[in-house]
Amino acid sequence: MKKKVLITGGNKGIGFETAKQLLAKDYFVYLACRDKEKATEAITELNNLGYNDVEAIDLDVTSEASIKNAANQIESLDILINNAGIPGDYPQKASETSQENLRNVFDTNFFGLIRTTQAFIPAFKKSDAPRIVNVSSDLGSLGNHSNPEWEHYDVKLLAYCSSKTALNAFTVMLAYEFKDTNFKINSVNPGYTKTDFNNNQGPKPVEEAGELIVKYAILDDDGPTGKFFSEGGESPW
Repeated sequence: MKKKVLITGGNKGIGFETAKQLLAKDYFVYLACRDKEKATEAITELNNLGYNDVEAIDLDVTSEASIKNAANQIESLDILINNAGIPGDYPQKASETSQENLRNVFDTNFFGLIRTTQAFIPAFKKSDAPRIVNVSSDLGSLGNHSNPEWEHYDVKLLAYCSSKTALNAFTVMLAYEFKDTNFKINSVNPGYTKTDFNNNQGPKPVEEAGELIVKYAILDDDGPTGKFFSEGGESPW
């Protein structure tokens, strides 16, 4: 039986590319998307590429009812890739960012990720090698932000950056909780990738970003857990 993967925000960008690469490796993919029409279009595109072991799942990470409904449709799961995320409104100066902007970003990037993960923990019980990848960002690294030599040192986006820092904290806590099991739970920074998330300004091709996420989604039993990885290896928290 094929191993099953759920990817949130899987209809475009890095999520879609990750789905494509996992399908090529003979996994069954649940493509989670909050827009049914867009999900259908993504499935059609994958089918046209010859990938048929894929199913669209309606899932809005900001809606507990939507998450519960999606979880009820999936009895077993091997890999969860928490990819859904939003950048928030700009600018995001620490002295001026609105509470509304902060709440909106955290509701998707942090609370939504936790809601989704907790809802699918029961589905992992049938897996002998459960894996969770929380898609983070180097902008969530406090170590980077305190280093004036870092290439993105001047990018200080309160809502987005802090939501990814909080996401990383969840990775540490969850990995510790399951440290004596077969779970492998890590944060992965795919890098500044060319997608509509950043108006296609990122220099990194989506294929490379997808490869990095897939690498940590299919870790062997002796692989790391509770870590934060980027293209160059382990990243500072």
